[in-house]
Amino acid sequence: MNTRTLVINALIAAVYAALTIALAPLSYGPIQVRLSECMTLLAFADRRRVAGLTVGCLLANLASPFGLVDIVIGTLATCIAVYGMRYTKNIFVAALLPVASNGIIIALELAYLGELPPELSLFAMMAYIAAGELVSTVIIGIPLLRLALRNTVIRKALTE
Repeated sequence: MNTRTLVINALIAAVYAALTIALAPLSYGPIQVRLSECMTLLAFADRRRVAGLTVGCLLANLASPFGLVDIVIGTLATCIAVYGMRYTKNIFVAALLPVASNGIIIALELAYLGELPPELSLFAMMAYIAAGELVSTVIIGIPLLRLALRNTVIRKALTE
């Protein structure tokens, strides 16, 4: 990994973590829309961004009210999604990877921790988490990435 790639990944990690922590009421818990997850599509644009996104998620999860379990399991859920994006050719499929990964894994994590609201089943919780991810990755992330990649300076910074 060269210095430029390391610096860009550090910036991505910092922005992901700062955005997640700054919007903490929305970023953690049974009903969440982690807006920083729109950044996961950077791994689709350039596979070298997987490390920065994974570290950013890890740093964000250090502030999680769910402690070590979320630091490990929550980070793993995002890591699986962004790693899978490396092999995806379609932006919509790429955007659905965190929807599926986080929807399933985070709901299972919350069930394990006893954090499921009593009125919700595990499958309903999966749907809620997946819906929040859908907002972040598909509704916000895809248009934002497309807009960013139209700018030659941003495109060059992210993909070269």
